[in-house]
Amino acid sequence: QVQLVESGGGLVQPGGSLRLSCAASGRISSSNVMEWFRRVPGNQRELVARISTGGITTYADSVKGRFTISRDSAENTVYLQMNSLKPEDTAVYLCHAPVGQRQYWGPGTQVTVSS
Repeated sequence: QVQLVESGGGLVQPGGSLRLSCAASGRISSSNVMEWFRRVPGNQRELVARISTGGITTYADSVKGRFTISRDSAENTVYLQMNSLKPEDTAVYLCHAPVGQRQYWGPGTQVTVSS
């Protein structure tokens, strides 16, 4: 059993920044692969960022240069630093952890970028 809980979402103006957190607990390694997805109603879920067991990071083209995924292994928490936010970044952001053949998701946190 793995639990993921996101936090840090909110309303921000274009050009602003937010830092999302994903706290993991249960049967999961602190070095597990962790991912951030986002979804908008009516749109397909999009992989935003990924950090591997070894710390290698990958990003969607739409967020490269603006978002940074990182990990605090001691607290088993993954972060998504979001800078230079755009209205098109508005979405529910979800933390995802593939653990073996199982998939775990957090409930999501809303990010709204609007003036």
